[in-house]
Amino acid sequence: MLSKIPIDLAKSKPEILDQEILRAGIIAELDAINLYLQMADMTKNKDIKTILFDIAKEEKTHIGEFQTLLLRIDPEQVSELEAGRKEVEDELSSK
Repeated sequence: MLSKIPIDLAKSKPEILDQEILRAGIIAELDAINLYLQMADMTKNKDIKTILFDIAKEEKTHIGEFQTLLLRIDPEQVSELEAGRKEVEDELSSK
């Protein structure tokens, strides 16, 4: 089952509408990746498996495109992304 967009974009505040649109796009691409990878794991047909893996990879590129745009318009997202990266690095370096 695919995710439902967690927000009604028509009701978004105008000042954050573009950010919400980009996040909804990211959600859709993540859903697509999961769907294609699950189907690739299910099929025995090598050709279908190959194409599904290729399409899933393309969806990852789409996430990168949406994220790049989001980082251009949401400075808080930039700082929180970096904070998350630092938390992971700190946690893993303490092992």
